[in-house]
Amino acid sequence: MNILGLSCFYHDSAACALRDGRIIAAAQEERFTRRKNTPDFPVNAINFCIQAEGASILDVDYIAFYEKPYLKFARAVCNHLKAYPFSLKNFMDTMPRWLEDRLILPLVFKKEFGFEGKTLFIKHHLSHAASAFLVSPFEEAAILTADGVGEWATMTRGFGRGNQVQVQKEILFPDSLGLFYTAVTTYLGFPALEGEGIVMGLAGCGDPVYLDKLREIFTIKPDGSFRLDQRFFGFFNEGVRMYTPLFVKTFGAPRLPGEEIEKRHRDMAASLQKLTEEILIMIARNLHAETKMSQLCLAGGLFLNCVANHKILEETPFKKVFVQPAAGDSGGALGAAAYVYYDFLGNKRDYMMNDAALGPEFSSDEIKRILRREGIDFKEMEYPVLAPYIAGKIARGEIIGWFQGKMEYGPRALGNRSILADSRNPGMKDLLNSKVKHRESFRPYAPLVLEEKAKDYFDLKDLSPFMLLAPPVREEKKHLIPSATHVDGTARVQTVNKNFHPKLWQLIKTFEDITGIPIILNTSFNLKGEPIVCSPEDALAGFLKSDMDCLVMENIVVEKAGPAA
Repeated sequence: MNILGLSCFYHDSAACALRDGRIIAAAQEERFTRRKNTPDFPVNAINFCIQAEGASILDVDYIAFYEKPYLKFARAVCNHLKAYPFSLKNFMDTMPRWLEDRLILPLVFKKEFGFEGKTLFIKHHLSHAASAFLVSPFEEAAILTADGVGEWATMTRGFGRGNQVQVQKEILFPDSLGLFYTAVTTYLGFPALEGEGIVMGLAGCGDPVYLDKLREIFTIKPDGSFRLDQRFFGFFNEGVRMYTPLFVKTFGAPRLPGEEIEKRHRDMAASLQKLTEEILIMIARNLHAETKMSQLCLAGGLFLNCVANHKILEETPFKKVFVQPAAGDSGGALGAAAYVYYDFLGNKRDYMMNDAALGPEFSSDEIKRILRREGIDFKEMEYPVLAPYIAGKIARGEIIGWFQGKMEYGPRALGNRSILADSRNPGMKDLLNSKVKHRESFRPYAPLVLEEKAKDYFDLKDLSPFMLLAPPVREEKKHLIPSATHVDGTARVQTVNKNFHPKLWQLIKTFEDITGIPIILNTSFNLKGEPIVCSPEDALAGFLKSDMDCLVMENIVVEKAGPAA
């Protein structure tokens, strides 16, 4: 049974191929087109997934789409009517796209790649819920989803049991915690759908002095459900800024992109993060009381917020949490496919998602051909020699581009398309931000830690294989890993399992043998404004444009003349 899951036309388009309920391949379209967060129809991702299966489109039994277009269209029309006449231009701009593809998707699939089989449409938040629970390690779990908006739902709660997913309660547009977070993100001068992670990092640098004022925008019930005071927001008038003059009057002038970040901006970010955590914790506590389940699955773009995820574990009765690595809209492709195979078709669950390495990979021979074509000198090393060679470079302060195996699915680099450095160096974060990533100085970096040593360094309530939990760093360890410790004392931890990531585990273990520290600093292998690298050509271009010292692609090593520092 072959099922192709798709998400597209809003942001972060992706495809995912399931064979007999197991993920064969999954990737975002942005990695192929190099257009970050692209909403385009994912032709390249589809072609990759089908080829990875060793199949053709004729072998696909179902296409599963991650939302119901007619429901979403109904909301779009209602929004335009409510905002008329200010919405007229946006209406004229967007309606042709609905008529050209979004409302006739089976015809699009036939035109683009000859698919004439069955297409099933799964509600947006049901796709999110399925993407978390149906590939989780849990036989039963409570489920909470939250993002900007799907068709009408902005947040749902329910549970999963066996191969079934049940959504029991919904919060509907325009009441949206995700849109609220995005609106404040744009108020702070960062782009929607991309800047939310930046604001999460900025929040650790401020104090929540605007918390009480922000609370007044919400009407919050004891179970955590809420209403937003829409006088502060412009959600109905799509294409126009998301906050209103009343928001500006209450909180001051917005920050323009590129302007200096002042204390009030840091404090607004901290207040936004704190209120988001409060509401999510309240809802999660109520969900636990309703379901009496000890395990929780989270999905939707809001749960890429690793700080909030760990706070839920810290401050609710849930003992275990699972957040799959593509928690945002790209993961809807996985969720739609999994829902069709398990829930709709009634197949028994026998698969668990342990690894995000589901994208393209390249052989050493392919990499060597590319380097020779470009006239780049390189050396080859077998891994028993390569691991101590590169671990030694990291220990000496060098910055490494690390390109191994299959590309990761989701927005986080998890050791296959990463930039690696030494977390012991207190100046490494600033060096990476200024010389390599070319981004804001406050942005934090993630520690890769041997799974068995994680709790020695972090107050971690559960394993974090997909870098989706941000626990406190243990007080006595902070001085040992200053560049991995954010200013608020937390770290975006990735726990590395020897069985699932043997090469990466061995590199960190070798680094520990040299330094005594089982942690290497990790960030995604991309420069500012670019998607994470997919191909050796992408990796080589990023390496040459930055101050990285060494590029490792499989067992091929490319070095520059001297260290970046």
